[in-house]
Amino acid sequence: MANGFFLSHRRFVVLGFSGKRPCLLAMCLALLLSQGCAVLQRPPDIVAPVETPAQPTPAQPTAKKSRAASEKLPQTGLASWYGAQHHGKQTASGTIFDQAGLTAAHPSLPFGSKIKVTNLANGKSVEVEITDRGPFVENRIIDLSRAAANALEMIDSGTATVRLEVPPGQ
Repeated sequence: MANGFFLSHRRFVVLGFSGKRPCLLAMCLALLLSQGCAVLQRPPDIVAPVETPAQPTPAQPTAKKSRAASEKLPQTGLASWYGAQHHGKQTASGTIFDQAGLTAAHPSLPFGSKIKVTNLANGKSVEVEITDRGPFVENRIIDLSRAAANALEMIDSGTATVRLEVPPGQ
């Protein structure tokens, strides 16, 4: 009898974990665990608003910037001009370039600085606002808009030797 109990017990154990039952047991365990994890990952009640990037605003000159401009001026060197190829495009300061405006590009003067540019060959001068970076050609100190170059009468030559200085009263 002991021998019969052992066989039937062994048969129960073998039958209990053989065939389709282990697969069913594993599937039940997986379902139970996945549902338990899903309960722990509830969606947040409040969703943070998505911020849209604001349009860049042009830098405004301050007293500190005017002082910084005056420390770097006067300068004397070669000026060039740029126009149609950049017209309507955004400048480094965030403003849109207008070749008819009295603006200029300088490598280091603060955006918004007003400077007086004088053509040393004919004495003509114009006041421009720094709105961009440049020029990116060696031996040039400033790139002027077409309107500023026209005021200095340097359109035809393309370049001119100029003096940059802080305008009177600034």
